[in-house]
Amino acid sequence: MAAYALASRPMTVLGLDADAGSGEEIVPFLDIQPTGRGLYWQKLTRWETRTEELYEVSHYGRPKTSAEGWTVDFTGFLKNPRTLSLDEIRMRPKKTIHATLECGGNGSSPGFVGAIGNMRWTGTPLGPLLKDLGLVKRSKEVVFYGADEKVEKIRDKDYPQQFARSLSIEHALRDEVMLAWEVNGKPLDEVHGLPLRLVVPGWFGIAWVKWLNRVDVLDRRFMGKWMAREYVTLRGEEHPGEPTNWRETSVCNMNVKSITARVVRRPDGVHRITGAAWSDGTPLKRVEVRIDDGPWRPAVIEKKPVRDRFTWSFWRLDWKDATPGEHTVVSRAIDEDGRVQPSSEDPDIQLKRTYWDANQQWVRRIRVG
Repeated sequence: MAAYALASRPMTVLGLDADAGSGEEIVPFLDIQPTGRGLYWQKLTRWETRTEELYEVSHYGRPKTSAEGWTVDFTGFLKNPRTLSLDEIRMRPKKTIHATLECGGNGSSPGFVGAIGNMRWTGTPLGPLLKDLGLVKRSKEVVFYGADEKVEKIRDKDYPQQFARSLSIEHALRDEVMLAWEVNGKPLDEVHGLPLRLVVPGWFGIAWVKWLNRVDVLDRRFMGKWMAREYVTLRGEEHPGEPTNWRETSVCNMNVKSITARVVRRPDGVHRITGAAWSDGTPLKRVEVRIDDGPWRPAVIEKKPVRDRFTWSFWRLDWKDATPGEHTVVSRAIDEDGRVQPSSEDPDIQLKRTYWDANQQWVRRIRVG
């Protein structure tokens, strides 16, 4: 509990200054982030995001759900398929983790950069439950269905469809994948999946199926709309002397990414630049900050208040040689696998034709007085 209390305290605990009460002056950005449901970076004050700040995305609308009488069907290639009540699921071993939830399209434009949150999730691990139900040799893929549904046209005919996403059986059995009924110590609300949702740390939010009411084990790949036709990134690959190869990939694991959240002028005249950085669970190697057209400067990555690896990290850079006038500030994150957050001019971004997987550097503009 001490770790959770620390995680919810202001950023001063982490070496990041939180408010003007400390004698600091916030330097406002000239590129203003639009307000709305979601995280407003310049007002970020906590390592653990408040539930009311978490973004909302749904594709088949928001169904009317209730914890009372809720059940989940476990079907398919299982030795003992059965229906479990929410109470039965909640009686299983409980686990609480911190994990960053991000929309697959977050960062696709300057007006859509707050679809992310660093939350505390409570539920039960999925893997042991599936093993208790009896996996068989043919068990290859697990499909998760939400209660939200819509009629879709498939091959020129109408078919009722539930929202669904899948994981390989190997992924579904990972320790971090869980069925969650609480966020930040309180029951899920209707917006975020009441009464049960899938939690897939390290993967974009599209995989975190809300309003979960069925788990189906298949012996082959699942190719529903939200796996095979939507949330598919189209990106070009260029090779000298060859035509561009256009490849399609699933929107799945999160990219290495960072953002500049705030700039403050401290009483000693130093400007402190702070922000957040995250990945798919791969440890961050470093975060670098560039001011105007200068060199990349190493930022200090703050120690996390908990050990969970699927969370964001805060970082800071003390800018001691700021001069009056307009300036640009941009950050980039680099993980231990060598992935570098690209610039907007990088071919990896320039040759991307869909808005998902947008992890380009976001240049911020400020004016120093």
